[in-house]
Amino acid sequence: MGKLSETLAGAVPSWGAKVAYGEKISLNGADFVPVALVGFGFGAGEGSGETQEGTQVPAGHGEGSGGGGGGFSVPIGAYIGAPGGPRFHANPIPLLVVLTPVLTAIGFGLAAIIGASKIRGAD
Repeated sequence: MGKLSETLAGAVPSWGAKVAYGEKISLNGADFVPVALVGFGFGAGEGSGETQEGTQVPAGHGEGSGGGGGGFSVPIGAYIGAPGGPRFHANPIPLLVVLTPVLTAIGFGLAAIIGASKIRGAD
């Protein structure tokens, strides 16, 4: 069995480049290039054999393998051909969906910092 994790890791750069920007589409004389926010992850495992003498683990023969992964793609807009060059036009609904957790985390972080500074200032 080859190194599964090395094989998967070697393929990652080509996946990201092809998934983030779609193929150019011509519609009513205008060119569109769709843009998506892409995230993915994977894991792989391998195993081996015999245990060493003097350990609490029973001696025996072992094998193993495994893997899994997942991903997502959120369309955030498109580059549209214009006389002055291509311009990015955002798709507002997915942008709001993507930005909501980020803005929430920033808000909680700021609240914690402000709360901590008020407690320190009261001393």
